Amino acid sequence: MKYVLWVILSLTAVLLSYVLLLFVSTLFVSSKKIYMKDSKYFRWLLYSSTGIALFFGRIHTHIKGIEKIPTDSRFFLVCNHKSKFDPITTWYMLRKYDLAFVSKDANFHVPIWGKIIRKCCFLSIDRENTRKALETINIAADLIKEDEVSVALYPEGTRNRGNEVLLPFRKGAFKVAQKAQVPIVICGIRGTAEIKHNFPLHRSDVYLEVLDVLSAETVKEKHTNEISDYARKLMLEYIENNK
Repeated sequence: MKYVLWVILSLTAVLLSYVLLLFVSTLFVSSKKIYMKDSKYFRWLLYSSTGIALFFGRIHTHIKGIEKIPTDSRFFLVCNHKSKFDPITTWYMLRKYDLAFVSKDANFHVPIWGKIIRKCCFLSIDRENTRKALETINIAADLIKEDEVSVALYPEGTRNRGNEVLLPFRKGAFKVAQKAQVPIVICGIRGTAEIKHNFPLHRSDVYLEVLDVLSAETVKEKHTNEISDYARKLMLEYIENNK
């Protein structure tokens, strides 16, 4: 019995030390500054802390179609958005690609994690200010062109809290890929909305599927309206086929 207690105390001490490391590491990171260099150290903090959170949250991830994702270039990723767990599970499942999400400003004020994602080149966007939103789009494209990160964005613009299958797309979001001249990875995700209902008694299964990848040439040739309509069509089919 004393060995079990020793193991529990040791694990608790390690976990508390790790939390302290997270806290100290973010003391001098600004939650508002835009960082144009992806930090490998903060990437490690992001992925390790996410892995721990998923473990204790009993969240099991599953991915399909990952072989479609380009390995010879950066890319722009779009997906449907139903839960606050969408980006968390996605960046962990696709951690080998070092994604940086474009997200609302409030997410950058989450204790510890808000500063970690800043150092990983995540960008906040003001959806109510067209000029500032365009500035963020340009910065996202620059990050891709400089080969710092691949960028992910939810074209619905915000989390879908209603009964709609998909919210209307903000078609200007696809300009990131056109400006950066990179492929677009179109994904569908499901299972994240159940996490808050399942925890802590039941496990949750999250499924991410790469639906298609549009080449850089295709992205260059097509209008953003066409790209948006096609991506939306694929996501709608994915959601309907997995009800």
